[in-house]
Amino acid sequence: MASKTFAFREAFPVTLPVFFGYTAIGIPFGLILVKAGYPWWLAPIMSSLMYAGAGQYISIGLFAAGVPLGGLLVTMLMVNIRHIVYGLSLIGKFRSVGAWKPYLVFALTDETYALLTGVEPPDRVAPGAFYGSVALLNQAYWVSGSVIGALAGALIPFSFAGVDFALTALFMVLLLDRLRVSKDWLPVGIGVACGIAALLLAGKSNMLIAALAGGVALLALLRGGSK
Repeated sequence: MASKTFAFREAFPVTLPVFFGYTAIGIPFGLILVKAGYPWWLAPIMSSLMYAGAGQYISIGLFAAGVPLGGLLVTMLMVNIRHIVYGLSLIGKFRSVGAWKPYLVFALTDETYALLTGVEPPDRVAPGAFYGSVALLNQAYWVSGSVIGALAGALIPFSFAGVDFALTALFMVLLLDRLRVSKDWLPVGIGVACGIAALLLAGKSNMLIAALAGGVALLALLRGGSK
């Protein structure tokens, strides 16, 4: 128990940026979930078993629209397909994590991946315990934020105007930060073009899958042909 406590103590300062981010984004998720008519206790269940920030936001709209299970699964695959690349890049690092490996694979969000690839475990802490503590703390922050938002939405009457823009704002921040580093505008242009085309051709209710499929295919075609 002492060694686990020590691992959490070492991991906590590393995860503080994620704590603030996940709390700020988790609360709107809980609010939107309750606003859509679902019970507050669904928030911790989804955040514990599904644990996919963007996927959870999107799934609320898909549930409300009555999208079939097949369409829901395809959408989740397209939204989270980047995690395949994440996992491949961590094969070497995860060889020494022991029993933590299954959970680390499950809990590999964007933010957790960024932390795991940017820090090394302290000398006195086993790699598995340190990386697992980082991932577990991050998920705890997300679950807590979603529960706070869901309870607030269920118990406190207030206007939800603008709350559903939280995910859009998050993606814009991530996009601008990525552009600042990479200066690569091709994916942005493809995304905008495919989004507009899907809206015009498929309509609002079907544009998400069409835009994602078209964007991935077009980007693969252009980038594959340039190599």
